[in-house]
Amino acid sequence: MTAAALPLVIQGGMGVAVSNWRLARAVAAMGQLGIVSGTALDTVFVRRLQDGDPCGAVRRALAHFPKPEVAAEMLRRFFKPGGRAPGEPYAVLPMYRQAVSTFRDRVTIAANFVEVWLAKEGHHGRVGVNLLTKVQMPTLASLYGAMLAGADVVVMGAGIPREIPGALDMMAIHAPATLRMDVDGQPSDQPVTLSFDPAAHGLTDVSLRRPDFYAIVAAHTLATNLARKATGTVEGFVVEGPTAGGHNAPPRGTPQLNARGEPVYGARDVVDLGAMRALGVPFWLAGGAGTAEGLEQARREGAAGIQVGTAFAYSDESGFSADIKRRVLAAVAAGEISVRTDPIASPTGFPFKLIETASIAQQDDTRERLCDLGYLRTAARGENGRLVYRCSAAPVRDYVNAGGTVENTAGRRCLCNGLMSAIGLGQLRKSGEVEPPLVTSGDSVRELAAVARGRLSYTAHDVLRYLLGEPPADLS
Repeated sequence: MTAAALPLVIQGGMGVAVSNWRLARAVAAMGQLGIVSGTALDTVFVRRLQDGDPCGAVRRALAHFPKPEVAAEMLRRFFKPGGRAPGEPYAVLPMYRQAVSTFRDRVTIAANFVEVWLAKEGHHGRVGVNLLTKVQMPTLASLYGAMLAGADVVVMGAGIPREIPGALDMMAIHAPATLRMDVDGQPSDQPVTLSFDPAAHGLTDVSLRRPDFYAIVAAHTLATNLARKATGTVEGFVVEGPTAGGHNAPPRGTPQLNARGEPVYGARDVVDLGAMRALGVPFWLAGGAGTAEGLEQARREGAAGIQVGTAFAYSDESGFSADIKRRVLAAVAAGEISVRTDPIASPTGFPFKLIETASIAQQDDTRERLCDLGYLRTAARGENGRLVYRCSAAPVRDYVNAGGTVENTAGRRCLCNGLMSAIGLGQLRKSGEVEPPLVTSGDSVRELAAVARGRLSYTAHDVLRYLLGEPPADLS
């Protein structure tokens, strides 16, 4: 893209379907870059169908899937007219492994197709998909599904996505793609790979366009490494500071905690923007830049613009449940909210931000440990030489039996189930209780008062007006 065509604002790819198709479509239709979150999208997809797809959007998008028999199979397997019966839990998908069935990958392909297709419906703006590098096993199927729907951009962080550009190159011509799989205890000279062959899904007659690839980085050295050594072209970087919501990069150097038990970031964690400019690749600033002044400052620093998450996360169009949005905005107005960067909550080992307010009962240590979604499971080489999969938020015995340590389970939260509950798709347990939510946010949640202006709801359009320095809409 030419510099003139680059977006000033990238809407962040937040949480599990917080950045949903409605939000991405609203932002893209207004000329900025809308992003859908691809994390756990297959589970979101089948749960929407099990709830009866009340607005009909999922079925509308599936009607455009390039292989009708695949769409028909999704509806046959998962769609419940009228939704689940009272007291009926959601049926769950098999957890991802190194190799899964063709059907299991097709669910992921269809889910990402549906989300991107809906986000692109009815306008000519640009839409991207955000994935976590750490969540490796569904990645290739997720990317392929998004590409089938015409995704314009792929954004990835939470790791080093060095092989993603090359995988996009291959899948754009329907060629097999591979990624090196992280396996604890695996000799470096004997790599394990994740493979995906588009030919197995009978869609190779569909014309595809390779999306641009933007890497999320927290250090200019990582950006330099990716610009030089990625397997394909990196078209942009999102430079994310530690005030951004969700996962943060850990501080560089010897770990230190403040009085609240949060990681302490210092001068080594400040990105050298001069080095970013020298790369000659467009970049956007994220984390604490979500104001009109922040946008102006980013432009003065040579950035193409900013990525903004928190302000969009609590807009009417986002995927957070209406109750959570209302409670958060009320707590912001009352000055009764804070954000804590928890160094151990996430099984990934990355610091993870969580809202703290008395008005929202979130998942805590009293939750019975179980692992039935498994997106944050990692692979390890077991004592018998076979691959095992483990998550430090799973039952302690299961984690230890897979080679983990008891110490590493302390304080871990089940992000998969907690984030699913935050968007109103929480699992019903045998106790009759629905999984409690986990609500993540950037530090700038306290500043939402400037967007909300005393209200308990606002729109994505309101956010863009605020960011672009336009007069607010009439409240009358």
